[in-house]
Amino acid sequence: MLDLSLEVLRVVENAAIASARTMGMGDAKTADHAAVEAMRACMDTIPMDGTIVIGEGERDAAPMLYIGEKVGSANSDGRVTVDIAVDPLEGTNLCATGAAGAITVLAASEKGGLLHAPDCYMEKIIVGPAAKGAVDLEAPVRDNLKAIARRLQRGIDDLVVVVLDRPRHQKLIQEIRDAGARIRLISDGDLSAGIAAAVAGTGVHAVMGSGGAPEGVLTAAALRCLNGEILARLVVKDDAQKERMEKMGIRDVTRVYNTAELAPGRSLIFAACGVTDGNLLRGVRFTGDGIHTQSIVMTTSKPTVRFIETTHLENRPDVKVRFR
Repeated sequence: MLDLSLEVLRVVENAAIASARTMGMGDAKTADHAAVEAMRACMDTIPMDGTIVIGEGERDAAPMLYIGEKVGSANSDGRVTVDIAVDPLEGTNLCATGAAGAITVLAASEKGGLLHAPDCYMEKIIVGPAAKGAVDLEAPVRDNLKAIARRLQRGIDDLVVVVLDRPRHQKLIQEIRDAGARIRLISDGDLSAGIAAAVAGTGVHAVMGSGGAPEGVLTAAALRCLNGEILARLVVKDDAQKERMEKMGIRDVTRVYNTAELAPGRSLIFAACGVTDGNLLRGVRFTGDGIHTQSIVMTTSKPTVRFIETTHLENRPDVKVRFR
C-alpha cells in the first residue's frame, strides 16, 4: 500500500476543525455531522479506491460513511485499494459540552486488514507494551492487575485503570477497587483511553470493560503501531444480532480476539486529531493567524509514530507564523 499517512492526516484534521466549530453548542448530532461531512469530502480528494468497512452504520441509517461506501478520487490514476475504518468524532457528547477527550479517528489498511466488526458491544482489556502477553480476558480482575503490576515493577495501588462510567460496569469497578487499583471513570472515549494505555507518560496503565466493537478494531490498529495489546470478545445481545454477525463472516461469537486478529493488516495507518484537550492530544485552537491542531499519525509498514502540530494559516498578507 502506498504511504497515504499525510493524506490520512488531512482527513482527521479537517474533521477535527469542522467539529470543533460546533464545540460547546450542546448539539452532539450537529457536531458528528460536521465531522462526517468534512471527512468524506477530504477522502474524495485522495487517489485511492477506498471502502468503508467500519463507519457510521448501515446505509439506511447512515447517509454518509456507511459500511460498504466507496470513497476516494475517481479521476486519479494508479489508485491503491484500501479498507477504511472511521470514527468521525469519538466523543460527540464531549464535543457538544466542551468536555475533554473528543478526537477524530481513521485507520486504513490493504484489503482485509481490518476486522469487519458489527455495531455491538465488545468486552476489552487493553494494556501497553510492558504488559503485553501478561493478561487474559478470562482471568479474574485481581489476577490481571497483579500481572500488569508485576510487569511494570510497581504495586497494584500504583495502577490507574480506565473504565467507562456505565451501570453495567458496577461489578467490574468494585473488583478493581477491591484489588487496590485506582480507577479513572470516563463518560465517553474508550478508544482514546486505549491508545493512552500504550503511550508512556499518560498516567493510564490499562483499560477494562465493554465498549463499542468498532472502536475496539480502531484501537487494535493503533496498538499494532504502538506494540500494545487488546484482548476482546463480542457481546451478543440476541439471536438477531448473532445472525447479523454470522452474515458479516463471524462464525464463532464466543471467540477471544487478540490485537493481530482485530487488525491483521501488513500495512496499517492510524491517525487521530484532537478536537478538545485530552490526555493524549490537544484540542483545536482558533487564533487570529490561523487554526492550530495536534495529531498523531502511525504506520506499521515503516514503523513510525508522529505527533504533529499543524498551523492552518489564514490567507492574509500580514499573517504571522509563531514558534510554539
